[in-house]
Amino acid sequence: MKYPKEYLEEIKTRLKVSTVVSKTVSLKKRGKEFIGLSPFKTEKTPSFTVNDEKGFYHCFSTSEHGNIFDFIMKTQNLRFGEAVKYLANLAGMQPYTFTKKDEERENQWKEYSEIFKTYVDFCHNELLKNNDLIFVKEYLKKRNLTKEEVVKFNIGYVQPNNSFVRELESRFNQKSLLETGLFYLDEKRKVLIERFKERVIFPINSITGYPIALGGRKIKENNNFAKYINSPETPFFKKGSNLYNLDFARKFSNKIDYIYLVEGYMDVVSLSNKGIYNTVANLGTSLTEKQMSILNQFYDDIVICFDGDESGYKAALRAAESLIQELKPEKNISFLFLPDKEDPDSFVNKHGKDYFIDFTKTNKVLINNFIFQHYKNKAENNPSSLAIFEKTVRSIANSIKDGFIKKYVLEDYLEKIHNLTPNTNERKYKFKPKARSLKSTQKFFNETKNLSYIEIKEYSFLYIVINNLALLKENLNLIQNVKLFSTENKLIFESILEKLFKEKDITLEKLSLDQNIIEKITKFASIKYVLNKVEDNNEEKIELLNEIIRDIKNYELEIRIEELESKFSKDFNESTFNEIKELKKLQKIN
Repeated sequence: MKYPKEYLEEIKTRLKVSTVVSKTVSLKKRGKEFIGLSPFKTEKTPSFTVNDEKGFYHCFSTSEHGNIFDFIMKTQNLRFGEAVKYLANLAGMQPYTFTKKDEERENQWKEYSEIFKTYVDFCHNELLKNNDLIFVKEYLKKRNLTKEEVVKFNIGYVQPNNSFVRELESRFNQKSLLETGLFYLDEKRKVLIERFKERVIFPINSITGYPIALGGRKIKENNNFAKYINSPETPFFKKGSNLYNLDFARKFSNKIDYIYLVEGYMDVVSLSNKGIYNTVANLGTSLTEKQMSILNQFYDDIVICFDGDESGYKAALRAAESLIQELKPEKNISFLFLPDKEDPDSFVNKHGKDYFIDFTKTNKVLINNFIFQHYKNKAENNPSSLAIFEKTVRSIANSIKDGFIKKYVLEDYLEKIHNLTPNTNERKYKFKPKARSLKSTQKFFNETKNLSYIEIKEYSFLYIVINNLALLKENLNLIQNVKLFSTENKLIFESILEKLFKEKDITLEKLSLDQNIIEKITKFASIKYVLNKVEDNNEEKIELLNEIIRDIKNYELEIRIEELESKFSKDFNESTFNEIKELKKLQKIN
């Protein structure tokens, strides 16, 4: 008996060709392909290529060519059925058991798939062509959805009193229609009711690209129905085993090594609209081991980005405490926290693709660091609270299944706990600045909430510099080796530094800075509220400057540590681990 097509396709989509081949052949990346020595012939010059995007391997020296099933059959001398079992196990799938019901199930799948495709295509075409649905198009336009995105994601709208249901009933039996979850039965009238009526629908595809479920969003706000609903689970749709847009996002895994995991359909569509295609969404449930396992087949770094509010943070913490158990060598899980009341949809529409990606690079936090920092912030400075803190993070570290990852996370946690001292970063100045009013505090918060931590520090640094040029002319050693990170601020500082070295009597006018730049620095420099209190005290000014420089240097160390931690999670090199420890010591010194 033949294996069902969808079962074989799922194996192929879960496993990159390079993943399978690399267990036998040592591969090196070359452009979009991988290259290695042929497993079919002894050779010194590599002639064996693997193309994940096209899903095949090719050996130029022997002309051997094929997919993952062919490779396993030829290299391990297995029959097709044995190769399927081997690869299914590698993909984390249950072995397929043939029964008398197999043919019946395959026929059910074909019917299920046909109903779904017919229904989705009808609702999509109606949205595009029906002039009575102008109010839906206006809603999508307000959400910054272009026609291109509507077509790409096959978005549709389910009208009330849809006569198309009757047409479906003439082609398929009622039982089959109910099993799709697209309808439910009105027991009194014995008629089918559309589950997603008066909703914009987002088709949820299988990993191979077939629609198997729907997400629906109401656009009329004058009723008591839930804003979003998803298809119920069916024989062919399990929420915990699927992700929205994975069928499309997986195609970019050869070009990008990380993927965004967000909460909502609109987040995915909006990010895609701005050119960020490596994005998937969970389906209204807690993240599962199965979902993470599927993502790990395609991407090395999963960046979880939930809404920037309290509920988003709580969801992130729940996910972190669950998913840290699944940490594996060569794989990272990071969290990206957006400013308060922002979600990926609103944030990317406000700031664009480049800012979103740059924000990710400077603000994402590794899962183990996020968990540690959360519980550290909760702990009070007393023996009882610190004991609970240590017990909690020890327990979380010990839940990690992989022994190597567990070892190093636990060691990192214990080292951090050992070095905890009261008021580590607290600086006490000889003056006490007057407290700002609530109004001015709120204004400053609103102005800076979309800036990263390091950008605010850089603006404070530049503010001290441009307002104390004569003082720093005499103390150039304090600032000449400072490294800024944002491109604009880096260029500004390089220009200032050059003038400080060249000019004898330096003034703000001689810097020739654009007035808009000066205003921007002044606007975003939080240090100005403190600096104004020590106008005549150069010692205090230098102390403030040194404090900010320490923060900037520590940020540089954090970036380097994160890079090394990412590297270490892949190679477990002892020298990498020692370098991380040395850099963390430098952090404490600073």
